Amino acid sequence: MPYLPTVVLLAAGLLVLIVLLVRTLRVLRGFRRTMSMVATNTQDRTGLLRARSAALRVAVVQRREAPENQ
Repeated sequence: MPYLPTVVLLAAGLLVLIVLLVRTLRVLRGFRRTMSMVATNTQDRTGLLRARSAALRVAVVQRREAPENQ
């Protein structure tokens, strides 16, 4: 029975590996969710900034085209 300690250590090592993999996958899932929320928020803010800058450009063009006697 000299192989029994080897089998026990192998089983314990596999169990530890499985536990670590499950924990790592949970952390990665949370990180992916957070990353998605940050990307969505950044895209929303970028869109608002683009809309504001476009509105400002339109206002500047309209102001330049306005007759001076008004």
